[in-house]
Amino acid sequence: MTRSEGGAVSMTLLYSDVEEELRAAVRGLLADRCPPAAVLKRVESEPYDLDLWKTLAGEIGVAGLLIPEELGGAGASASEAAVVLEELGRAVAPVPFLTSAVLATYALLPTRDTLLGELAEGRRMAALAVSFAASPYRPELGASLSVDGEGRISGEVTGVAGADVADVLLAPVNGDLYAVEVPTAGGIAVEVVPSLDLTRPVATVTLDRASARRLGACDLAEVLRAGAALLASEQLGVAEWCLGTTLAHVKERHQFARPIGSFQALKHRLADLWLDVVRARAAARSAAADPSAVSVAVAQSWNAGVAVHAAEEAVQLHGGIGMTWEHPVHLFLKRAKAGEIALGTPGDHREALASLVDVRGPE
Repeated sequence: MTRSEGGAVSMTLLYSDVEEELRAAVRGLLADRCPPAAVLKRVESEPYDLDLWKTLAGEIGVAGLLIPEELGGAGASASEAAVVLEELGRAVAPVPFLTSAVLATYALLPTRDTLLGELAEGRRMAALAVSFAASPYRPELGASLSVDGEGRISGEVTGVAGADVADVLLAPVNGDLYAVEVPTAGGIAVEVVPSLDLTRPVATVTLDRASARRLGACDLAEVLRAGAALLASEQLGVAEWCLGTTLAHVKERHQFARPIGSFQALKHRLADLWLDVVRARAAARSAAADPSAVSVAVAQSWNAGVAVHAAEEAVQLHGGIGMTWEHPVHLFLKRAKAGEIALGTPGDHREALASLVDVRGPE
């Protein structure tokens, strides 16, 4: 995104050389360490791959992309972080990038706390103690936290993503942000609960007069809006993998002595899906470059549904094998369905968009 002499913002949806280099590094590492078969093998026992996360954070530096250089990070833009999320979505990689390097980091940035440097190095992980189903329009959904006169926090938050591997919980309470050290503070219970997306567990966090350190003010709605903007890029990555894998399958799978991809009905379905994914890429790039309320609402109104549709098409067009546990396509369907209700549903974002652009419904 650049600014012209007149002050107007011009935006390109093309990827820069730096972004393509970052993509190549992340994709190469994921192809070697995190193929879908490896993710499928570990989801029922130990979902998160923390060794992979240490490599991503330490060798490629993805954990500190959004953190300014003077605070120990890379000083990159949201567009670079979006490229990483595209690749993580393509691999349904079980790492806490979205929860620690995006949501928790966005909440911490205004405080300029030293914890940012530790997150950038990948030495520690943080989780925002907010329900993953909360949205910029309903930021307090699923939370009931309070602070007493001694600065201790009590209450419960349901559906917190990344809490089970976090070293620090960031709890927004009454417009302020508090840090709760998970290994040392008492009065904390983190209980993992069943989740549709096996690669991104959620937990119920219960605090009972837990010791906390106030970090500063927190605009939770803005944090969730910025997170939703980048979630659109992860959803794009999911859709791209589903489309690419399905295209490869219909070229190889033969029926009646010809590839099933040569049948006109399938050609039309896949052509329509390709157009949907192209539009999703434009929406995701726009939201990453300009995370305004309108851009984010547009991206989430579209991309969440496209990811689900692409995954459903992948399951159907893979035929019988697509319905089995052994094929990884169900991981992408589950990630897409869970992402559809994360940080606001498509309906939430459409309703907000209608209000933002003053589109009125029938009287």
